[in-house]
Amino acid sequence: MPTMRAALLDRYGPPEVLYEGRVPVPVPAPGEVLVKVHATSVNGGELAGRAGRVRLVTGGRFPQRTGIDFTGEVAEVTPGVRGPAVGDQVWGVLGRTLGSAAEYLAVRPGRIARAPRTVSLTEAASLPAGGTTGLTALRAHAGPRPGERLLVRGAAGGVGSVAVQLGKALGARVTALAGPGRLDFVRELGADEAYSYTECGPADLGPFDVIMDTAGTEHRAWRRRLAPGGRMVAISFDLDRKAASLGHLLASTVHGRARVRFFSGDPRHCLLTELAGLVDGGALRPVVDSVRPLAEIAAAHRALEAGGVRGKHVIRVAADETA
Repeated sequence: MPTMRAALLDRYGPPEVLYEGRVPVPVPAPGEVLVKVHATSVNGGELAGRAGRVRLVTGGRFPQRTGIDFTGEVAEVTPGVRGPAVGDQVWGVLGRTLGSAAEYLAVRPGRIARAPRTVSLTEAASLPAGGTTGLTALRAHAGPRPGERLLVRGAAGGVGSVAVQLGKALGARVTALAGPGRLDFVRELGADEAYSYTECGPADLGPFDVIMDTAGTEHRAWRRRLAPGGRMVAISFDLDRKAASLGHLLASTVHGRARVRFFSGDPRHCLLTELAGLVDGGALRPVVDSVRPLAEIAAAHRALEAGGVRGKHVIRVAADETA
C-alpha cells in the first residue's frame, strides 16, 4: 500500500510531540475526491487538540493527525462526483476531524471550492478556516451596518486580521485591539483606530455596536462595552475557565438586549466560493506570518503559542515550492 508524509503525534503534550511520519495514502470512497495537498495552516483549535485540552472530543487513540484547512490540487475524482475535475486548484476545510497536514486528503466535494486565482496556494492556505469563520461571524451572526462601531479583539491573528478587513468592507468603523508592536500592522489592514491590549482594557474603550472576540477571555467585562442593541460574537472561550466562560455565553444568548453569539464554524462549498471571490475582488488579502515545511510543524505550533502572530503560520506540504 502506498504511503505519504503526514504530521502525527503519539501522545498529548507540547509542540515537540508532533513529528513527520508516514501513513497510508487515503483511497477516496464513492462520492469523494482525492486532493494532493499543497499547504495548510496552524489554527488555535489544533493547539488545544495537541495539548489534550479537548480529549473528550479527540479521544485517546494514537497516532493522531492534525490540520483542519488546506489548499491543493484535485488528483482523483470518483464516479458520481459533479463539479471538481482533476487538476483543479482548490481549497477547503475539514469537518470535525483533523488531518490536513498530509500529502493527500480524501474529501467530499462539498468541503472544497476553487481556490482564489490572484494569490498563490501557499498564501491562500492562510485563509480557509480563519476566513470562513470571520465571514460567518460578522455577516451571519453580527451584521455590522455601515457606520457602526466594530471592535475586533485579537485583531492581528488569523481570524482577527480577516475580521478587520471584512469589517471595513461592510462599512463599519473598525477599532482593533492587538498586541504591542502590531498596531501599525492592523492599521494597514484597514483599522480606523488601534490600541494595545496591554494598555487598554474594557473600561478604557467603548461603547461599540459590535464586538468580534477572538481572544476568549473577559466576556462579561467586554459585553458591558456594548451599546444598547449591540452584538458580541465570540469564536472561542477560555479553556482554563471553560465552565464559567461558557456558562456566561449561554446565558447571554437568552437574557438581555446586548447578546453574545458563540458559534463553531462548519464551512461548506458556497462559503468557500464566496471567500475566494472576496480575495479575487480585492476586499480581502491573505496575511502570512511564516511559511515552514511539514517537518517543522512543531516549530509552527510553538510560534503560535508564543503569541505575536501576524496572520497565520503556514505549513508547506508540497515538496516543491511552486504555486
